[in-house]
Amino acid sequence: MGNWLFRVCLRQAHFWAHAGLALLVAVQLYVPQASRAQSGLFSLRHKKTPDPQPPRKPTISSSLPPAFSIPVEPLGFFAPGAVYQGRRESLVSLDFLDENRLLFTFHAPGLIHRESDSEGDERQIRAVVLSLPKGVITAEALWTLHDRARYLWVLNDGQFLLRDRNDLQLGDASLELRPSLHFQGPLLWLKMDPTQQMMVTQSREPANAKSSSGDVSSPSTAAATITPDDPSTAKPDVSRPDIALRILNRASGKVLLASHVRSTLQLPINSEGYLESLRSRGREWILNLNYFTGGSRIVGKLDSTCSPALEFISDHEVLVTTCNPDGSRWMVAMSTDGRRLWNAASPPTQIWPRLVMAPNGSRLARETLSVSHPVGTFSPLSFDDVKGQLVEVYAADTGKLALSAPASPVLDGGGNVAISPSGKRVAVLNAGAIQVYELPAAAPADNKPAAH
Repeated sequence: MGNWLFRVCLRQAHFWAHAGLALLVAVQLYVPQASRAQSGLFSLRHKKTPDPQPPRKPTISSSLPPAFSIPVEPLGFFAPGAVYQGRRESLVSLDFLDENRLLFTFHAPGLIHRESDSEGDERQIRAVVLSLPKGVITAEALWTLHDRARYLWVLNDGQFLLRDRNDLQLGDASLELRPSLHFQGPLLWLKMDPTQQMMVTQSREPANAKSSSGDVSSPSTAAATITPDDPSTAKPDVSRPDIALRILNRASGKVLLASHVRSTLQLPINSEGYLESLRSRGREWILNLNYFTGGSRIVGKLDSTCSPALEFISDHEVLVTTCNPDGSRWMVAMSTDGRRLWNAASPPTQIWPRLVMAPNGSRLARETLSVSHPVGTFSPLSFDDVKGQLVEVYAADTGKLALSAPASPVLDGGGNVAISPSGKRVAVLNAGAIQVYELPAAAPADNKPAAH
């Protein structure tokens, strides 16, 4: 492990800047300080914005009626005010624990007790477990957290990870929590591979950070160097970067790789290795899979005017989002042995995409904001430009659109869409209720490549 040389692509940020996006796809953590800065993407056309959000005429309709709905006001949820628009803060997390239980957690505004060392971002999160279809509460809790970034990840076995500052805690359907991992500094970014065997973490750990018993370690045997593809563009700096990047086994906590980087980096992984995009000639990009055991293999090539965004749908299927010269985007699903499975177009008026995968890899949900015009440097986004939030559910093997539905209130931090373990149920927070759609059975992921 210690001899690995990782080249992690820093071009991801360019992709989202080109597309008018603030953060990368997906169901992943972003740096809290950056989230507040995103409010600058909204123009100051209106000096005073109503709060809470004013009602809008629906501009997005559902392709199917929901099978049943669970009202959310009796649960204590109320639409957040318009002041949150554009901040990309994580205010809600909607997740299936299994086919018949939903975990619904949300920001609960109100007075909270502040200790002397409390920070301004302290907040309360209300959590409820709902049995389906009636929505009976089987467990509830109130958590105190200390920033506005993503805080919850559901595991395939019905448990979940809850993040707060330096800590990850493990919870279950009873909502009882127990310690899981402790880092030397605040955890900024977390990502798991589709099988959830491996985990990538990035935490702020300055050189003078003191370690203690129980901290996630950085063993010398796992040391590696992570550099941008073009080291000549990096500014010389003899000081040690403050962000610790690790790849570790989720169950055991064993660290397989440890390095320090100067900013949070996107590292799409599956159970075998990590995927990078390398610039070739002109608009061509090469996708290269680097194995944890050593060696690498080219997965495929494609054209894009920006650095492609990469996200694993399942352990052997990746979704590549590219930029077209006209400002639109193109989604290309590929197997890790290089087969192109399907393509789908995305207009430039659908921005800030987030992906939610079915645990069995059969379906994926793509959530975007629908806006009145393409967003760019000279055409910023204002409050009135947002027309709604759109959820589209695709079959992972064919790209066939199974569901198109609105989500409201608009939550640009995501967390308001969930897919059940089988991929047959989709839950969407919309119109004052959790609307649950029932879809036909979908084929599970079966794109395993030949042994390399």
